[in-house]
Amino acid sequence: MSIIQVSDLTFSYDGSYVPIFEKVNFHMDTAWRLGLIGRNGRGKTTLLRLLLGELPYEGCIVSSVPFIYFPYPVKDPGQSAGALLERLCPGVADWEILRELGLLRVEEGVLERPFEELSSGEQTKVLLASMFLGEERFLLLDEPTNHLDADARDAVADYLRRKKGFILVSHDRALLDGCTDHTLSINKADIEVRKGNYSTWREARDRQDQYELAEQDKLRGEVKRLEAAGRRNESWSDRLEATKYGSRNSGIRPDRGYIGHKSAKMMKRAKVIENRQQKALEEAASLVKNWEREEPLKLHPLTHHAKTLLELRQVTIDYAGVPVCGPLDLSIHGGDRIALLGKNGSGKSSLLKLIQGEPLGHRGMMETAGGLILSYVPQDSRHLCGSLRGYAREQEVEETLFFTILRKLGFRREHLEQELSDLSDGQKKKVLIARSLCQSAHLYLWDEPLNFMDIPSRLQIEALILAHKPTLLFVEHDVAFCLAIATKQVRLDGPQDA
Repeated sequence: MSIIQVSDLTFSYDGSYVPIFEKVNFHMDTAWRLGLIGRNGRGKTTLLRLLLGELPYEGCIVSSVPFIYFPYPVKDPGQSAGALLERLCPGVADWEILRELGLLRVEEGVLERPFEELSSGEQTKVLLASMFLGEERFLLLDEPTNHLDADARDAVADYLRRKKGFILVSHDRALLDGCTDHTLSINKADIEVRKGNYSTWREARDRQDQYELAEQDKLRGEVKRLEAAGRRNESWSDRLEATKYGSRNSGIRPDRGYIGHKSAKMMKRAKVIENRQQKALEEAASLVKNWEREEPLKLHPLTHHAKTLLELRQVTIDYAGVPVCGPLDLSIHGGDRIALLGKNGSGKSSLLKLIQGEPLGHRGMMETAGGLILSYVPQDSRHLCGSLRGYAREQEVEETLFFTILRKLGFRREHLEQELSDLSDGQKKKVLIARSLCQSAHLYLWDEPLNFMDIPSRLQIEALILAHKPTLLFVEHDVAFCLAIATKQVRLDGPQDA
């Protein structure tokens, strides 16, 4: 157990006028299980790269243990998973490898299979086991559960709960609550470390924001009261000063010395009021520096005259003649919000693609209501390139509305001018969601819409769906999100024997 100390950390990318971090100070214990949170584009992955020493920075990072990053590329992925673990963890006994894989719910037979032929969940688990089997080091886990199904996520969460000495970047609230004991938050104005999991941090942040907002309101009221007092004092002082050179009153000459003294006293009082006013303004400005107003999003779904928008009867989807899903019966009615569940490879994304109109091989009957308008968000965002303005024109969405939604989802003005390829994965997902929110449709098809997306944005989208109640068929592994918005759940178990 030792301390990792970060002092006066300052960093900005070349060509950027806005620093990502400026004079940041915090410390961590190497025995802690930290959840790293923050809005997309705020520098979570950048912070990990700074800890790894991959980027030049000003300031100081002191650690007695080395850092190691997940995910990392595997050389020779054609080798067996067992050979890979032996190479990555020399000197580790076989029983130790089997113990770690058992904790991750991985069958022993996986060790004999080529690494490249393992599922994404199996690959993640093998690599995690290799990291915790190694010598003492501090692990930097960058969204290890993305694209994993619910069972694989549960296994990873249970495994990490037994471990210590890592930073976990994740936007999955259930995962963060289940396996972290400290929270490292990249805020608007600073970086803070708090004891407790995400929910503990969220409660503390909400309490602090509410207190500071109330204090700010009180200080603003004080400023208005002082402004009014200052104006009264200034008016009295001016009127009093004017009497020094006025006419005699009842034949008596004005006492200019007395009047001048009284006027100076009022001016001094006005100066005191002005200083108090300035101090109140400064105090108000220092409050709620990390408060983030999460503006509500809007959506304008279309209403279809037909009760049933889409119906599948005994539909089986296949690739090159090999079934991946079905036979499936499914009816979608107006107002349904259906979560598609199932393990990776059970055909969830394929089903959305088929409904969206992609020419996939399939058998069975699919009927759609006449004139049905769809809006589709794909799982993959790697195809995005060019500028945001160009993308808006290409997708035929109104640019002002598109940019307004992105701003509400946490985009800063400089992000709107970046190339799409330079955005973070979470920001790219927001681009796809914002485009869909600009479209009025009868049925929305969303494939893992929250992947890489920060928690505040997830809560905004959750609130949007509950408020506007679109008809939605979606795939999502965020348990809290599914429980909050789904009116139905449909489980796909892959191809079924006839």
